[in-house]
Amino acid sequence: MRFASPQILWLLLVFVPALLAFFWWSWRERQRLMAQFIQSRLLPGLIAGVSARRQKIRAGLIIGAVIFLVLALARPQWGYTQEEIAQRGLDIVVAVDTSKSMMATDIAPNRLERAKLAALSLMQQANSDRLGVVAFAGSAFLECPLTIDDSAFEQSVNALDVNSISEGGTSLAEAIKEADKAFKEGDNYKVVVLFTDGEDNDEGALEAAQAAAKDGVRIFTVGIGTPQGDLIQIKGPDGSLQYVRDDQGNVVKSHLNEPLLRQIASTAGGAYYSLSGANTMEALYQRSLAPLPKSDSHEQWVKRPKERYHWPLAIAIVLLIVEVFFPERPSSRRGKKGPPPVPGAEKTGAAATIIAASLVLLMLPMAVHGSPASAVDDYKAGKFAQAQKEFEQLAVTDKKHMAELTFNAGDAAYRATNYDDALKFYTAALDSQNVQLQQKAYFNIGNVHYRQGEQEKDLDDVQQQWEQAVTNFQNAVELDKHDADAAHNLKFAKDGLLMIQQMKEAARLARQEADNSVRRRQYHRALEIMEQAVQNNIAAKQFQDYVKRLKNIDEIATPNQH
Repeated sequence: MRFASPQILWLLLVFVPALLAFFWWSWRERQRLMAQFIQSRLLPGLIAGVSARRQKIRAGLIIGAVIFLVLALARPQWGYTQEEIAQRGLDIVVAVDTSKSMMATDIAPNRLERAKLAALSLMQQANSDRLGVVAFAGSAFLECPLTIDDSAFEQSVNALDVNSISEGGTSLAEAIKEADKAFKEGDNYKVVVLFTDGEDNDEGALEAAQAAAKDGVRIFTVGIGTPQGDLIQIKGPDGSLQYVRDDQGNVVKSHLNEPLLRQIASTAGGAYYSLSGANTMEALYQRSLAPLPKSDSHEQWVKRPKERYHWPLAIAIVLLIVEVFFPERPSSRRGKKGPPPVPGAEKTGAAATIIAASLVLLMLPMAVHGSPASAVDDYKAGKFAQAQKEFEQLAVTDKKHMAELTFNAGDAAYRATNYDDALKFYTAALDSQNVQLQQKAYFNIGNVHYRQGEQEKDLDDVQQQWEQAVTNFQNAVELDKHDADAAHNLKFAKDGLLMIQQMKEAARLARQEADNSVRRRQYHRALEIMEQAVQNNIAAKQFQDYVKRLKNIDEIATPNQH
């Protein structure tokens, strides 16, 4: 036998001595009151029939009930049941570049170590997904098949080094093909996260990405390194660091190839992320992976201990009932009138019973500080922060309706314009088996991303948020093709993206026209074009420094126009 909450047993050292002290004090207090208000010659007649043994038995029943209540609170467990783990998640294959170029130190401590740390960070985010590992250089190999065993995944990642693949060079095509083969037939929403510097010694990466996309695989690329690059150093036979050289004896310098990684991600319906930014893995998962619909997986059986708290709880309740119906005086004969009760005698027993019975309330959920009705009332009254807090607390205690209550917490956070919390709650609601709730969660996640995009100041950030909104609205429409609101918002978000593209194109054309004027030395004309573009087009804000330089040149070249 074991206890799930053994720390509760320490309460025995508090309650049992406290009750013993209470019973001793109450006996002394009763003796004092009787001596104070009752004449000594009348006392024997008044307490006739009161059994000291029965009083002790009643006290023992109460103390015994308290002991068993504490044991029930400690949750005794014995025996086991076998349960199959059922999870809803994605299938994610992490492909890590282990070629020699990953030993470059333009990103500390080196590219390979940062890739391994990022893969483990992704594991922390993907706590309900199956993960696999592919190592690649000139060829590729599946180091860890898809599994929900985090320890196996972590062990495989930590074992990666530049000697994991014997064939030199880098073949992104082989990595993509090997990752594609790691998925089982019929799996949905397959994801490949490719950690690499993008240097490819072989052709065919884009063709491999196209083939993987046809198999339903989405590829997200994570660039490791810097475009400026760095020299590559590896340990020689004697343990000293040596520079890698090409066939001509020249020192090799490795660069981050971002354009190729962006093309691969775009071809396979994914996105590109640079590992140089902060919280890259969290952004990748929350923005790109979490919104994807989850699939069910049944992978392993686990032993769960059987809860046995109801036995000591039942014994405690029985002892309390016996104490209530066990009088201090033996039953008198029928028709015989007994002596009047001693003042304070029944009161003491009732107080002790109340103390013990109050412990039963500890068996109720301690974390409940509200109810669905009060949370809804707060929501209707516009107290969205309070409603969010109550829905959160209810979701913790009500496992049966956890998804619905979590969704409601997201609604309250959204109405309170707390978009980060709203996104977290809506994403958690996607784990629900209820397809209708999933559809609503996707719809609201789309709304959150759209609102977050409206708050961004940088146009690229706006575009990124609205692209996420489009993805989630599309998921909502796929789950319910008759949802007119989802279809409307999808079109609205797409129109917003189209407007951004048009603004960027207009800004590009304005810059091009200004450059042409500069070439003709028409600096004032170039300045007029760019000032008008910056004033009327938010996409042209990026050219403000260019406008300042034009203004300085114009003041020098054409002073008579000022």
